[in-house]
Amino acid sequence: MTPGHRRNYTTLTDATVIRARLAAYKPFRVGRNHRARSRRNVAHHYDLSGTLYDLFLDSDRQYSCGYFPQGTETLDEGQSAKKRHLAAKLLLCPDHRLLDIGCGWGGLALEFARTHGVSARGITLSREQLQVARKRAEEEDLADQVRFDLLDYRDIDERFDRIVSVGMFEHVGPPHYGTFFSTIARCLAPDGIGVIHSIGRRSPPGSDDPWISKYIFPGGYVPALSEVLGAVERSGLWVTDVEILRLHYADTLLHWYDRFQQNRAQARALYDERFCRMWEFYLAVCEMAFRQGDLMVFQLQVAHRRDAVPRTRDYMLSKESG
Repeated sequence: MTPGHRRNYTTLTDATVIRARLAAYKPFRVGRNHRARSRRNVAHHYDLSGTLYDLFLDSDRQYSCGYFPQGTETLDEGQSAKKRHLAAKLLLCPDHRLLDIGCGWGGLALEFARTHGVSARGITLSREQLQVARKRAEEEDLADQVRFDLLDYRDIDERFDRIVSVGMFEHVGPPHYGTFFSTIARCLAPDGIGVIHSIGRRSPPGSDDPWISKYIFPGGYVPALSEVLGAVERSGLWVTDVEILRLHYADTLLHWYDRFQQNRAQARALYDERFCRMWEFYLAVCEMAFRQGDLMVFQLQVAHRRDAVPRTRDYMLSKESG
């Protein structure tokens, strides 16, 4: 075979096969987030000044996709609705022990403790987030009910009735998806329920965004559902529900961008003009990726038992509205 012939991939079938093979292997060059690297990656973004996040997030510091059923809700209303939506899928009861993987500043675990009476453990790799979460628990007199720790998800050694993870799976990386879901399977009670809320892509597996990876989220990778579901299958867990949120993150990012603009002078005083321009671009380009591109959010409900949740999804609506 001549060199020219080897380079001449002229048929659609050949080109499609080549693209598929490259897509299948490329993600494994990114997202190799071992423990030390995971801590460094988290510190790069989440250990920035807490004052910065107060400039554009809601009052509960929910740094993930909100839930906007009508599309006209305020940011605080959208984030409150997101928490109710997750609680409905988790079927929370007062005697439940809940694990929050990637707990942020503690808002979700504290909300579930207040409104549903669960005892919760939140874990994070951000020292700044941990300090705030513990302070909030103390101030709300919930420290005996909600515990926060600086801990990698791979090191969890307890059983929980409910497991939730919101906006953290994007930092796991394809080489570790099997470990992530095997950890969920190991730590989830036999009749337990887990919900994973993550950014995803509608397209096949790809690669990280070089600019976002360098300046905003080092080690981050947005998965295709085909990558995620394969890892769940290997863990032995049931997928009991999948929901795709298409425009909700675009609305969330628009709120964040507008708030950042309103408080831009304060952000510039915290950092500098270059930082402000970088974050303006980050928020704007991400909104467009969700509004016009391939990005979406998925909520994946998993369990050991096929009957861990009711037969139909009606229970979610009744729980959410009640």
